[in-house]
Amino acid sequence: MVWFQWLTISAFAFCLAGCLWHLLRLIRLGKPADLAKPAGSESAGISYSFINAMSPAKKESAYLHLPTYTAGILYHMGTFTSFILLIFNFFRIIPTGIPLLLISAFLLMTALAGLFILIKRMIVLNIRALSNPDDYLSNILVTVFQAVTAVCLIEGQSTVCSYPYLCASLLLLYIPVGKLKHLVYFFAARYHLGVFYGRRGVWPQ
Repeated sequence: MVWFQWLTISAFAFCLAGCLWHLLRLIRLGKPADLAKPAGSESAGISYSFINAMSPAKKESAYLHLPTYTAGILYHMGTFTSFILLIFNFFRIIPTGIPLLLISAFLLMTALAGLFILIKRMIVLNIRALSNPDDYLSNILVTVFQAVTAVCLIEGQSTVCSYPYLCASLLLLYIPVGKLKHLVYFFAARYHLGVFYGRRGVWPQ
């Protein structure tokens, strides 16, 4: 292994430790006490929260803003794909031919989706008013990671290119300390929503 691979491994260890700390903190806090008489099923509410309630038809913020919702889905898929490619690259599993072109094109599209989200955050007054430097930095780190991964694939330098590793390292180091730690809090939030609305008999509808 070369130095930038060791750097990424170290960054991953830091990221994993940080995310585990957040998870253990959530577990230690436990779920809020609800003294109301149960009117439904918590387990059914949790299932609904993670499945049905995630549908665009059930989310006002999604069905009223379908282009942004679609861009967000693509953006997340691009992040997962970039990390999977990084793992494959670590073990010298490199896509070639048509798969390489398709993956590269997909990552360029997801990076553009991230750029679209960033520009919208900057120019739409209501979103800009709610944004802080963390929002912009998180978006930039993820978008650059996807774009650099795509470019290295297109140029055929994925076996020796250090840039995806460096971008991944910065991203991994930032995840536990920035808003990207929502990869832990997302699941906790959906769980607590399911418990609350399931117990109250609101979910499933």
